[in-house]
Amino acid sequence: MTDSLTHAPAQKAGIFADYSVPDFFCELLNRKDTPPPDLTRIYNRLAKFDLAELRHRAAAVEAQLYRLGITFTVYSDKEAIDRILPFDVIPRVLTAQEWDHVERGVQQRVKAINLFLHDIYHDQAILRDGIIPADLVLKNPNYCSAMVGIDVPGGVYVHINGTDLIRDQEGRFLVLEDNARTPSGVSYVIENRHMMLRLMPDLASGLPLRSVEEYGLRLHQSLCDVAPEGVSDPQVVLLSPGIYNSAYFEHVFLAREMGVPLVEGKDLVVENHRVYMRTVVGLRPVHSIYRRLNDEFLDPLAFNPESLLGVPGLVEAYRRGNVTIANALGTGVADDKAVYAYMPRIIRYYLNEDPILDSVQTHICAEPEGLAYTLANMNKLVIKPVGESGGYGLLIGPQASAAELEDFRNRLLENPTNYISQPVINLSVSPTLCEDGVEARHVDLRPFALTGRSTWVLPGGLSRVALRKGSLVVNSSQGGGSKDTWVLAS
Repeated sequence: MTDSLTHAPAQKAGIFADYSVPDFFCELLNRKDTPPPDLTRIYNRLAKFDLAELRHRAAAVEAQLYRLGITFTVYSDKEAIDRILPFDVIPRVLTAQEWDHVERGVQQRVKAINLFLHDIYHDQAILRDGIIPADLVLKNPNYCSAMVGIDVPGGVYVHINGTDLIRDQEGRFLVLEDNARTPSGVSYVIENRHMMLRLMPDLASGLPLRSVEEYGLRLHQSLCDVAPEGVSDPQVVLLSPGIYNSAYFEHVFLAREMGVPLVEGKDLVVENHRVYMRTVVGLRPVHSIYRRLNDEFLDPLAFNPESLLGVPGLVEAYRRGNVTIANALGTGVADDKAVYAYMPRIIRYYLNEDPILDSVQTHICAEPEGLAYTLANMNKLVIKPVGESGGYGLLIGPQASAAELEDFRNRLLENPTNYISQPVINLSVSPTLCEDGVEARHVDLRPFALTGRSTWVLPGGLSRVALRKGSLVVNSSQGGGSKDTWVLAS
């Protein structure tokens, strides 16, 4: 292929001939500034493909995903429990300047979240100063009293963070929510890149793309950084609930990428308040645990006594500083959807800085003003339960029927503390291979940040795409797919 290096895409042609996005910011085409030559090069290369060739390569990707067992579980679907995550062969591209803004914003946010968690489990100054309502934190179901007074290594509570970002009609990045407990999806980021380089080498050839290959090494180093003091060669393990978990493929993938054992609760034992791993040659000390199960299942002696997934005595070993758990217990307070509304204040309180990444305006239904506004504008808002994830339990007002609006009104009145509302944002779109050709589909972005001695952000992150026409819900459990996210190095 011969590339044109013009500074703007040529008149729409080829697979883009019928592509139209009049009302949305398009990640590839509707850019206000002059696009960098590499972005134009990508557009021109894509335009020269024909649909039959793209569909052939897309089918090859799907076959590879099946062969590799890259699946997730949908518990609510009795017909097809294990599915591949649909993958779109047209990448989502971020310029170096855009990525610099995202990276700095995520690092700032992670720093503030860790300071916030340390404070609420120690002095609680932010509550005394009235920056955030005390009840919102102390009565939060994710607040973990077992964490009070614990000094975690390096002050790091959130070692692995996923910040969900969207772009509005002007192309601004906005934080939609934080994922500070056990964020998932990074395996798709890395495997998506493998797929693209293997099956679309002519598209990526010669482009200055930031690599995603070092994630496993970075993750392992971060977990070693926060091992208990005095341990020179920490043993890291990944603790999984087991093969029936929806993200089990990712657990296997990340353990392999880090070069560490993948264990279940039955593989670990606590003796004298220290954690050991059962091996064929006896017990082996464990120093850092990357856990992929929720707080309540970690230790039947501390939380749910019926849990068969956790390790009896683990929390006491943790409290005594003999093992590090990543992410720390009780981090769910920081990604609560109501607490999210206070994140700009939290950032200013701890860092004395304005947020680099803006948040979506949020109305807290637990507060009289927030509830009144939400009830009066239900047909214009997205209303979300604070404790749900994966796109479940929400209402998109403009797309709801009168009956659905009335049903949700009753839910709000019955339990207002369970809900927040936000304006409907015209999410950015990206060209996507669909049944009728290349069409615009809404996308979001989840960058992954690792924190040990410092915070490193994986270049790009998980771009999820709403494959259903007109849908704003990108979650895989709700019919969404993913794209490879390309970050230009220059």
